[in-house]
Amino acid sequence: MRYLHILGLLAIIALAPLPAQSDQGFPYDGVQVIDCSKDFKTLFTDLDAAIRKHRMGIVGRASASMGAARRGIEIPGNAVYGVFRNDFAVRMLRASVPAGVEAPLRMYVTENADGTARLTYRRPSAVFKPYGSAELDKMAAELDVIFANIARDAVAN
Repeated sequence: MRYLHILGLLAIIALAPLPAQSDQGFPYDGVQVIDCSKDFKTLFTDLDAAIRKHRMGIVGRASASMGAARRGIEIPGNAVYGVFRNDFAVRMLRASVPAGVEAPLRMYVTENADGTARLTYRRPSAVFKPYGSAELDKMAAELDVIFANIARDAVAN
C-alpha cells in the first residue's frame, strides 16, 4: 500500500504544469546533467537496466508524457525514477530520521528538442549534506559512486 502512495506522489510531481520555455536552471547544488545521443525511450529503458545492474531498487516511476499520451496529448518525454535500496534506508534512518524525507532519491529522464535525451539527478552527497551527519555523509559518498555508475551505464552507447 505504501508503494502505491509513493507512486501517487511521484505522479503528482511529474504531472505538475511546466512553463513552455521557463528557466531551465536548477535551484540546488550537486545537480548532474548528462545529455546523450539516445532518444527518450531508449534512455528510459537503459536507465531501468542500469539501476538494476548496480543493485539499486526502483521504488517508483512516474511519467507525465506517458500519461498524457494515453489521453491523446503529446508532450516531450519525461520520467522520474525513485531509486533506493533497503540497506541504505536503514543506515539513513539510523543516522537521521528527518533525512527519510529524501528517500527515494530521484533520477529524471527528459527528451530534448532535437530528439536526444538527458539524464538529470542530484548527487546523494548534496541531498544529504544539510543534515550535518558524518554517517549520512559516508553513506552518501557511497551512493555518489553508485549513482555516477548508473548514469554512466545508462547514457553509454
